[in-house]
Amino acid sequence: MQGLLIAGRYRLADSIGSGGMGRVWRAHDEVLNRTVAVKELTAALYVSDSDRTVLLARTRAEARAAARINHSAVVTVHDVLDHDGRPWIVMELVEGNSLADAVKERGRVEPREAARIGLWVLRALRAAHSAGVLHRDVKPGNVLLGRDGRVLLTDFGIAQIEGDTTITRTGEVVGSVDYLAPERVRGHDPGPSSDLWALGATLYTAVEGRSPFRRTSPLSTMQAVVEEQADEPRHAGPLGPVISALLRKEPDRRPGAAEAEQLLTDVAEGRSPHTAQTFIPAQGSGAHTGGPSTSAYGAATAASGYGGAGPATSEYGSTGATSGYGSSGTTSGYGSGAPAAPGRSMTGPTAVAPTPQDPPPVRPRRRLRTLVLVVAVAAVLGGGAAVAFQEWGGTKQNTGSGGGAGPATTSPSASGSTAPGADGNVPASWKTYHDPLGFSLSLPDGWKRSIYELKGNLKQIDYSPDGGYHFVRIAVDSSPDFANAYEHQKDLEQQLQRLVAYKKVTMQANIYRDRNGSLWEYTWNALKKDPPHVAGPRHAIEETYFSRAGIEYAIYMSTPAKDWARTSKQFKWVLQSWQQPNDG
Repeated sequence: MQGLLIAGRYRLADSIGSGGMGRVWRAHDEVLNRTVAVKELTAALYVSDSDRTVLLARTRAEARAAARINHSAVVTVHDVLDHDGRPWIVMELVEGNSLADAVKERGRVEPREAARIGLWVLRALRAAHSAGVLHRDVKPGNVLLGRDGRVLLTDFGIAQIEGDTTITRTGEVVGSVDYLAPERVRGHDPGPSSDLWALGATLYTAVEGRSPFRRTSPLSTMQAVVEEQADEPRHAGPLGPVISALLRKEPDRRPGAAEAEQLLTDVAEGRSPHTAQTFIPAQGSGAHTGGPSTSAYGAATAASGYGGAGPATSEYGSTGATSGYGSSGTTSGYGSGAPAAPGRSMTGPTAVAPTPQDPPPVRPRRRLRTLVLVVAVAAVLGGGAAVAFQEWGGTKQNTGSGGGAGPATTSPSASGSTAPGADGNVPASWKTYHDPLGFSLSLPDGWKRSIYELKGNLKQIDYSPDGGYHFVRIAVDSSPDFANAYEHQKDLEQQLQRLVAYKKVTMQANIYRDRNGSLWEYTWNALKKDPPHVAGPRHAIEETYFSRAGIEYAIYMSTPAKDWARTSKQFKWVLQSWQQPNDG
């Protein structure tokens, strides 16, 4: 097989992982001259015609499911093709290993790092659930840890797509039994909370180095999943209450996606997730009276990943450690499509309403980035009669208001002039400002830095020459509500309908610094009550994009409409000079 050319384009190099279901190859795309991962379905060569039909349908469903999801924590599918009567999936190649490999090598993962990993898996799940896709096989072997720090959820091979006809046989349970939610073992239809239960079990394995419910056989493991509480984790630290909350036996008593994200964020940032205590079950709660039937256990055994690699199993090897596509240190995954919904749990026919005895859910955090963008700087400007005259790209402007540019912070360092080039480059008279948050950008000399917001994951910094009459704002969000800049801007635009005479000039997805982004330009009439208390037509523009680490950056500029001809040029120079932090 090595050296084989698939579809006249993808030349197989070396095998980087294999198991009972298939093999993953490192391959070279000879059209675009790049390295990719190619997934071959080998199981289809050794099963009956009826089972082959099911396997082929699952593989095509896997690609279809992944293609509906757009998130930086789900790897991109480049191509799906037929060769030798079988479907092959071409994916982005990610250098790294799996969480299962990391646990095997290190023994366990530190709680804060596990929380960070869990956050990205959760964001991938939210994106999948918003696209109508349930993963159904979340486990350490399907969580990939890239060498560049990325965390990716992979293997949508047994995902269930809302509206699709099931391709599993009657009575069959697919997935790894260690990570099957109790309701799935009982034969109930899964929902988004089933994936969150599996995430809880995955995090338990990460911090403890062992699966919470694995016993000596698939039967005893599934009995433990339904009837027993997991041993209290000894190494989870502040992550322990979050894991316990996710492992509630009853789906409607687990935290929703938004609540879980806040809990994991608290741990990842070094805070105690106090709200998780409201979800912790009493020992022994949630046991299913009478337990599941023996027939349900028997039907699931063939798909458990213990022992035989029959067509029902989704394992890529005999243990979770090989699910990351081999021990060579290279992993791969797939997916692209619709963004996650912001700040709310999954709703609709798959959602489960909380029971009356449940505590009130944690309120999801609310993004107010654009609402604050359109009202200038954070500080309330002074009411004195002083008139500020500041340099604005070589011309004097009267702000008509007193006061400064908000509370001072650690001053950015300004280096020498940026190098001049051909017409259209950053002016030689501009200075490069190195911000304490790690980013840098070029602006005219004399602009002042102020903090708009430094709260949690969202940080916003302003630069202005005149107290906010003209200003640039940089927003950095390390835990964005959206995975797609264009969709985020569309959602934010709905909040701007309150502005007087709001008018969209343009909003379009684009590519900025080789990353997917979106450019949004609009106008409105500012009111006297809005800082900096100068009424009149205004013009704003914003470029938003996501870094490879999944951090959302918004570069925003606002100005009086009469200055737009000059400001539009300056915004281009700001974008040319922008440098994100090294860890972005």
